[in-house]
This record gives sequence, structure tokens and C-alpha cells, in this order.
Amino acid sequence: MKSINQTVQKTPRPIKILQYGEGNFLRGFAEYMVDIANEKAVFDGSVQIVKAVPFGSVAPLSEQDCVYTVLLRGIQKGEPYVEKRIITCVEDAVDAYEEYERYAAFAKKAELRFIISNTTEAGIVYDPNDDMALNPPISYPGKLTKFLHTRFTHFNGQKEKGLIILPVELIENNGGKLKEYCLKTARSWDLPEEFCAWLSECNMFCNTLVDRIVVGYPKDEICELEKELDYRDNVLVAGEPFALWVIESAEPQKLAHEFPLDKAGLPVIFTDNLKPYRDRKVRILNAAHTSSALAAYLCGLDTVGEMMGDKTMRAFLEGAVYEELAPTVELPSDEVKQFADSVMERFENPFIKHSLFSISLNSVSKFTARVLPSIMDTHDKTGTLPKMLCFSLAALIEFYSAGKRNDEKYTVLDDKAVLDFFTDNKDMPGDEFVGLLLKRTDFWGRDLSLIPHLCETVAEHLENIRAKEMRAAVEAVLQ
Repeated sequence: MKSINQTVQKTPRPIKILQYGEGNFLRGFAEYMVDIANEKAVFDGSVQIVKAVPFGSVAPLSEQDCVYTVLLRGIQKGEPYVEKRIITCVEDAVDAYEEYERYAAFAKKAELRFIISNTTEAGIVYDPNDDMALNPPISYPGKLTKFLHTRFTHFNGQKEKGLIILPVELIENNGGKLKEYCLKTARSWDLPEEFCAWLSECNMFCNTLVDRIVVGYPKDEICELEKELDYRDNVLVAGEPFALWVIESAEPQKLAHEFPLDKAGLPVIFTDNLKPYRDRKVRILNAAHTSSALAAYLCGLDTVGEMMGDKTMRAFLEGAVYEELAPTVELPSDEVKQFADSVMERFENPFIKHSLFSISLNSVSKFTARVLPSIMDTHDKTGTLPKMLCFSLAALIEFYSAGKRNDEKYTVLDDKAVLDFFTDNKDMPGDEFVGLLLKRTDFWGRDLSLIPHLCETVAEHLENIRAKEMRAAVEAVLQ
């Protein structure tokens, strides 16, 4: 069987994008979009991938001339959807540790315009021990600062040689924090103030929001898939059809003109305010998981797909999303409903096995960030409490307290302070326990016991769960 790179021929294009990170997500997300934009002639550029960590290897990608397949499978508009696309927009991959000089030389490329990164949430950090003399520096902000300094020096500080920087790491204000840490790094290295000014004023650090599940290499299916494809692909990457890329800048129209992915029909939004889109994702997609997963798990279900196939839990999930979460998102209602509909389709995707127990990790902090804002907004606006979201808090308490499902024990994973609290107090009467828990400002960021009727409501749900068991309690709350 031929290798994938023997079946296609790349079109030579200028390297306009340097990408820190060779992982599955960017290859199944950013490169996929750039490839389509090239094909539709709204963009003309290739991607240079940089391996920015000391472990791993880009050899499997390089051996295929950086050509690979993106396989998207799921449900769209109620129908099964499969897309197989050969990606040809990656020019090459370089190891910043093993090939430092070759990597650093890209800073001198006049046609380079964008930097994309996914160095994980832990990548955008300030390291006071980083050193410019290292090739490369330790941290991602350190690597980027040195790369930009090389560019600044080579082009004598020309303003137009600044770059557009698009970090997709899953932290809030990712562009702002990356800029802050690069400047802090530059000053700790005593780099000239002229460079610091150029870094700050001539480079555009954009906050971004990204959304697509990319599961990676489908090793259990690869033999069958390669027979269908009729070629060998050792770095094939699989994911879901849904995607969203929101890019925030002070001049969104100018950026959209230069990086016109939306003109190729791609789900890219250029805006000067990312917050509504972040709220939509957090309050609908993420909150849907957090508000339903623990109850579903205690009902005997193991995956999101099983939950969607369960009449009771699906009704609970849909009620929570459409009746209680969606109304708190400050975007046009039809736009919010469309997003909620897409979430339901994503949860039904038979090709993604999303474990409910894995969703339970750090549920207290997740509940605080994802679900609590909708409870508080609902109460502030209507004077009432959303019953399903309050029930989900009771389900969280039961999950953390019980430690077993039927006769099957499980280990709750969360911060030590949270686990210690439940261990020390779980045998208290339910109403006392709920009152004590909701007072923990270190868990919730505020004293939740001050919200009228919340303690009594959650305690009543908890009592029903313990008296009737979870499934019967969920059915009761739906009545």
C-alpha cells in the first residue's frame, strides 16, 4: 500500500504561519481550516510546524512530507456525517531543540505573518529561571520572546515586520497573558526598551476561543480505515465535524481581511469582544456536561452517548440546557439555540466515547465556573432558582459523598481541601452539611448560603436523592 504522500502533490506556497505545537488538535483544527482557505483561494500560505517541547518526535510527520488525513465523523442536522480530507498546507516540521538554528532562521522570513500555538494550558507561564542564552529557552513565552527579538534585530525594528499571534491554549485572556509574560521575560533579560516597545506595539496578541473535539489517531480502526482510503497514513487525525474559532482584536475587520478564513465558509468569528462567545461555550457546552454527568453516572451510565440514549437523563439535560442555561447567555436567542442544538448533536456523536467519570474531575471548581453563574443570574433576574441546576448541585454532593455506585467503589478526584471537607463532614445531616458546604467561600468564590432559599432547595433535592436513589430523584424533578 502506498504512503499518503505518494498519492498527492503539494502546491508551493509562502510560509506565512509558524506554529508552536505539532499535536492532534492544531492539525485537526487550524491546519484543516488553512487548507480549505488555500483551496478556495481566499488565502495563500503554508504552515511551518515547530516542536516546542523536548520530548516527542516530528519524524512520523516528516516521513510523510507533512501530508496527513483529517477524518471528521459525527452528526450534522440529524444525519450521519463523514469527511476525509488530505491536508497539504504544512510545509515542514522542525524540532526547536534538535534543529535550533533551522528553527530560529524562520524569524528572518519576510513573508512570515502569523504565529499559532497550542502549548497546553501549562504552556503560557512566566518562568523566572528562563535564560535567553539557551537554544531554545525553556518556556513558551521565552521561546517566543527570543524568536521575536531575532526578527526585530534582523529587520532593524521595522514596524510592519511585527506578527499576528494567535494562541489557542485553553485559558482565559490567552493572548493578553502571553503578551504580558513575553514582556516580563524581555525585561528580565534586560533586552532594549526599543525591542519591548516593538514587541508590545507592533505585534498583535489576540485572545482566542477554540472548540472542536479532536481524538487523534484511531489506532483501533486504522487497518479498516486505510483499506477504505487505499493509502497508509501513520499520523491520521480523527475528530468531530463541529468547529468554532473566535478571534478577538481591536481591529477585527482588518484582521479578517488579512486572515480571511471566514470567507472560505469556515466557522471563524472575528470580534472585538470575546466574552459573549466564551460565556456561550462555558454556560452551554461545558455547563451541560457538569450539570448532568454526575447524576447520569449515579444512574448507572458510563458515557455521554449512553446519557443521550437514556430517556430520563436526556430529558434532564435538555431541560437544563434549553430552559435554564441558554436564557442566561447574552447573545441573540436564535444564535444561542442554534449553538445548543449543535451541542446536542455533538453529545450524540457515536464516534466519540466521552467518559462521564472523566468529566467528574474537579467538579467543584467546574461547577463554580460553569453552572453557578447561571444560577445566580436567574435568581438576580427572576427571584427564582433554576430547579435542574440546583438539583445538579445536590447530585454533585451525593457523588462526592457516596464514593460508590451500587457495589462499585470509585475515587473522587479534586483538590485536597475539597476532598478533606467531604471526608470530614459527609455523615452530617443533609441540611446541615449543605449549609456548611455553601458557606465555603474558598470553594465557590462567595458565600452561597446568602442566596435566598438555595440551601433549603439543594438540601431537599439531596434528601430525595438519598431516599429514592438517583434515577427516581431525577424523574421526580422532571415532573
